[in-house]
Amino acid sequence: MTPLRIGSRPSSLALAQAAIVQHQLEALLPGLAVEVVQISTSGDRMATASLAQVGGKGLFIRELEQALSAKTIDLAVHSMKDLPAVLAPAYRIAAVPARGDPRDALLTRDGMGWDALAPGARLGTASARRRLEALRLRPNLEILPLRGNVDTRLRRLAAGDFDAIILAMAGLKRLNRIDGVSAVELDERDFVPSAGQGALAIESLAEFGAGGSNGIGQAIAYLNDPCAAAEVAAERAFLAKIGASCVSPVGVKGTLTGDHLALRALLFSLDGAHSLSGESEQRRAADPAALGEELGARLLARGAGALIQGST
Repeated sequence: MTPLRIGSRPSSLALAQAAIVQHQLEALLPGLAVEVVQISTSGDRMATASLAQVGGKGLFIRELEQALSAKTIDLAVHSMKDLPAVLAPAYRIAAVPARGDPRDALLTRDGMGWDALAPGARLGTASARRRLEALRLRPNLEILPLRGNVDTRLRRLAAGDFDAIILAMAGLKRLNRIDGVSAVELDERDFVPSAGQGALAIESLAEFGAGGSNGIGQAIAYLNDPCAAAEVAAERAFLAKIGASCVSPVGVKGTLTGDHLALRALLFSLDGAHSLSGESEQRRAADPAALGEELGARLLARGAGALIQGST
């Protein structure tokens, strides 16, 4: 049988995430050979540039989608937060596996928490959202740009370039770095995560798996976690409704508990001078996307469009 080819960026985290999907598919279909194909993206090659200036997080998926179109890979595995809110018609999200920890984490050399950071402490982050969420609580911090993979960022913290940095908990856990660092989880209500944070996206061509008889399409569908899929659908619908990009300073987090879906959003103007927040809920979680659109419409009526136009 021809191997199933999974496309992945070459970073350690991306490969760890692709391996999760690879092992799950191999367990579901023991006779199936699955291989991971490493594809360097524009975002990987521009490791020191500001994402907002060079094209946003879409630079992390462009070459992977081109490989899907050329059929040199069958699937692509992404961090969900790197995907634009609306995919081109040729592609689809084939599955959303169980979500990892969606929270942000504060990392320091001595394990101090958020409130213990001294005035003027140097906080490293590449995210406009995290920068503005941090300054909203602690305007006396010095926020410095920090790009690179997880290990690069940890090395710079250890070297003293920063007093603290903010990273995603999911990435630390997937790379087994959590035990070797002093990480403090940040409250989701203050540090509302990016849409899709902690979730993976298995992307395919729109027609992939349709009518197939080898069980691959069914196995991929089996990897879809209904809870993660519902939360992410609401978050992405919110982004699409307000016209936000992957680099807009927007946090939005869905939380499904039983059949109750709650959605919270926090967004900023690019200079941080203005912010909006809102919450909505759906008792039966029957249409997560509708919940995201409803909250987006309410915030648009309060001026979200003007904030977003300056940050996309």
